[in-house]
Amino acid sequence: MMRPWWQPTATAAALALLCVSCADSPDSSKTAEQAEPFASQYQPLPSTPTLIKNATLLLGNGERIDNGQLLLVDGKINAVGTNVDAPENATVIDASGKWVTPGIIDAHSHLGVYPSPGIESSEDGNEMVNPDTAYAWAEHAIWPQDPQFPLALAGGVTTLHVLPGSANLFGGRSVTIKNVPARSVMEMKFPDAPHGLKMACGENPKRVYGDKGGPMTRMGNVAGYRKSWIEAQRYRNEWKKYQDVLAAADGDELAVIDKKPERDLRLDTLAAVLDGKILIQNHCYRAEEMAIMIEIAKEFDFEISMFHHAVEAYKVADLLAENQICAAMWADWWGFKHEAYDMIFENIPFVDKASVTKTVDGEPVELKGCAVVHSDSALGIQRLNQEAAKAMAAGNRAGLNIDEAHAMRWLTENPAKAIGIDDKVGTLTVGKNADVVIWDRNPFSVYAHADKVFIDGALMYDRFDAAKQPKTDFDLGLTAGGMR
Repeated sequence: MMRPWWQPTATAAALALLCVSCADSPDSSKTAEQAEPFASQYQPLPSTPTLIKNATLLLGNGERIDNGQLLLVDGKINAVGTNVDAPENATVIDASGKWVTPGIIDAHSHLGVYPSPGIESSEDGNEMVNPDTAYAWAEHAIWPQDPQFPLALAGGVTTLHVLPGSANLFGGRSVTIKNVPARSVMEMKFPDAPHGLKMACGENPKRVYGDKGGPMTRMGNVAGYRKSWIEAQRYRNEWKKYQDVLAAADGDELAVIDKKPERDLRLDTLAAVLDGKILIQNHCYRAEEMAIMIEIAKEFDFEISMFHHAVEAYKVADLLAENQICAAMWADWWGFKHEAYDMIFENIPFVDKASVTKTVDGEPVELKGCAVVHSDSALGIQRLNQEAAKAMAAGNRAGLNIDEAHAMRWLTENPAKAIGIDDKVGTLTVGKNADVVIWDRNPFSVYAHADKVFIDGALMYDRFDAAKQPKTDFDLGLTAGGMR
């Protein structure tokens, strides 16, 4: 039986008592990492130093550099500017007339869990057996051979956050993966990326479970959330009490075995949320339901990282900014069910432009909105640049004066923040992973194509080289050589 994340071995507990000041030492960190089940086995592919020059750079943080140069070395961004020297052995790419951006991050994807071809036997995204299936992990259902992965790569997508479906109040853990060919999901998992927990508001849970014992109404939905969080608090406290008893017994597990709580995979996940180790990713369309979810988070002392499909986010944009919650939205997909009806085309830019000033330690602090463009679609993920372009145009028609450099944040920096990897990717910043896209023109043009896509400095896709266009095993024999 695996240990919960907070339960050390007897040896580790004894060492902790002897070496409290060493708690953050590299050795103790390594032990915790090794205890993570299904840990990342991702290994970057070999890369050569590469200088991309004479390009228009959109850094992903709102900044733009014309006639810029970008140097990739050892899988990292090594230098950015207008006068960058290349090492002697560097591959030099003249990107005159082209644009360069960070790799696109789709913060809401079901690739791998709803693979192509879309047949019932491979639909593994919704564990619709109980309103609370927080014990399920999306990564256990991902099919790395899904031919949709390389199609997303051709659209410049280097990182995906794959979630369970939205049938349940608690759908299970989501996972962040690199868009690379692999035999197993462990070989795709983004190193050190936190899990998410998929929650769902509104129509879906009550539609699925209304005639199966409930919830039947939105009242029932909220009661269901609160009931599970109460259980999670109790479970977490039981394990903390056990840790105190174990420490008093000098880490002798056998001496206190009768005090040990029973392991529960569902409550493991919820307790980890309460401890800040798992991020809440909340499917929620309507404004008043987002406000209710924020109150639930306050009641049980956890944070919501992002609302997904937030069609009415513009109505509570100030509330989202105040609570530092991102909103993942479509540019113009709406009206397919009642709760998706009250969308406006300016939803994304209105959330982006929200700003609230709070007083912190006697000083005014401006809190800004966090807008994310997501796909939730195997087709939409191939053209996320166009989705952002549509939202940018809607914002400009409303007089918001949004340029390409700013809108690129919706595809890179903001989703990286919402899924907890913004210290590693999302902007062309020195020291971050070299996930980079070279576009043949302004990426907000409807005619734009990704010419080259790099992941950790390795060239993973080249529009003009069939040998650099990954194909899954399923694709072999079905796709003409290199044709996309």
